[in-house]
Amino acid sequence: MTLPQVVTVQNMRDSDAHTIASGVTSAELMYRAALGIYNAVRFAGKVAVVCGAGNNGGDGYALACILLDNGITPTIFRATTKFSKDGLFYYQTAMDKGAEEGDLYQPAPFTGFDIVVDCLLGTGFSGEVRGDMQAAIERINACPAYIISADINSGVNGDTGEAQIAVNSDLTVSVGAYKTGMFLGDAPYFIGGLKNADIGIALLRTEYYLMDWEQLPFFEGYNAVVMTAEAFTARFGAGDPDFDAADRAARLSNELGKIVVVKSDHAAIVADMQFLYFCADYVL
Repeated sequence: MTLPQVVTVQNMRDSDAHTIASGVTSAELMYRAALGIYNAVRFAGKVAVVCGAGNNGGDGYALACILLDNGITPTIFRATTKFSKDGLFYYQTAMDKGAEEGDLYQPAPFTGFDIVVDCLLGTGFSGEVRGDMQAAIERINACPAYIISADINSGVNGDTGEAQIAVNSDLTVSVGAYKTGMFLGDAPYFIGGLKNADIGIALLRTEYYLMDWEQLPFFEGYNAVVMTAEAFTARFGAGDPDFDAADRAARLSNELGKIVVVKSDHAAIVADMQFLYFCADYVL
């Protein structure tokens, strides 16, 4: 059995670019991403798609097209007037097909919606959420609808999982491969459930693997060094804004010749001197 891979944002970006250079257009990959999200969810009722400026927003516009092709008329909410090239194409196509457009900045904009899809910020986001994006995230989090995040919860760093404010999802649909930031930092507290949509991108580098959460006790029992994520970071990464918990766990495992387990309430890193694994209780 081949375990799913977990990758850094740069590996995903490089692999995506290599796939495009090999002859698959970026517009086709965007459509595949949207189709992966559509197939991961049973869409029904009134659907809102909330879009940002980049390719994550483009995935949302492509999703709107697919919803329309399947008998659901979505309402598009734009957090910006900017588009990526492919995003603009799918936005115009969705509007031509009959998508509705809503005002994100009216009071309680998602009242009456059954599903809200977060397509604001992708895995390349880092830093602090501000301005219109912060307002959009706050409005999504305030609504009672079922929340789906496309690729990653907007506001979460795709490598480290750090977030000051982020979308609280019921389901996150990773695109291409799981990212390290989905299992680290603050991410476990924002992700309700996690699936991956394989869109045909061949990864250029093998980095980490995903194992089942149920297997974690077996690794902890092999005379492993077990630490909470907080204790691990305080001991090895205090004051380091670029602290790489996965890399440090792998190095510690080799230094000690033991399995190292770094765990939070819902996710864990397991280093066994040869491979490094992630796991979480919210992976579906």
